Amino acid sequence: MTVDDNDERPPKAYENADFLHSRAARPLRILSEYLQPESRFQAAHVRDTIVIFGSARAPSPEQVAQLRAEGKNNSALKLARYYEEARELARRMTEWSKSLDREDRRFVVCTGGGPGIMMAANRGASEARGLNVGLGISLPFVAVPNPYVTRQLSFEFHYFFTRKYWFVYLAKAIVIMPGGFGTMDELFEVLTLVQTGKVKKPISVVLYGNDFWERVVNFDALAEYGVISPDDLNLFHRSNSVDDAFHYLTTELTRVHLGDSSPTM
Repeated sequence: MTVDDNDERPPKAYENADFLHSRAARPLRILSEYLQPESRFQAAHVRDTIVIFGSARAPSPEQVAQLRAEGKNNSALKLARYYEEARELARRMTEWSKSLDREDRRFVVCTGGGPGIMMAANRGASEARGLNVGLGISLPFVAVPNPYVTRQLSFEFHYFFTRKYWFVYLAKAIVIMPGGFGTMDELFEVLTLVQTGKVKKPISVVLYGNDFWERVVNFDALAEYGVISPDDLNLFHRSNSVDDAFHYLTTELTRVHLGDSSPTM
């Protein structure tokens, strides 16, 4: 039998775009969002991360100056403080991480890769000349990753749950700055995983911004009503300054993790 040179071979299954975007191939797409990040983290020697969550609406100093020049009293100005403090904390944590002088890159700053507090943290890490991670998500109103994410560690996820997996799997510490529904979702999922023992490794959780959190979530009332244990209030550290958060994080990471030579992945 001869094959006519004009005949086209059918595409292989793994090169068939129609199939890969079909409902039947959804398990392959999910698996890809696990395997591809794992490969890229290993190639970059990123062993673990410090995740910083927070509002995408926090304005940068440049945006604050523009709003004030236009005479606008935007409610987002209340978040301006947290942009600068996330930036400073990320810069200091990155400088500290680099000072460890290890072949594997420890405690790399990681965010959702978007604007606001996410951008601030990536910006601070970039200013310290350190690698940083952006775990982006495809949304109709977020165009591109912020410009401070390290290019080889910039990701775009389709599924929220695979993105959340990578937030938690590599994290040795998580800082939750003021934020909206997305930040709340991430905060309570992390606390639930730690509370129920689904996360076996120690994770240092910092709730940053006392004024915001005391008004928005009454954790003490949850304990008083008995819907959480009083001991659950010890699952996180409350912080209201960069100095305090930096001291807590570096102390806990040194005490708990720096003696551990076994790889995360």
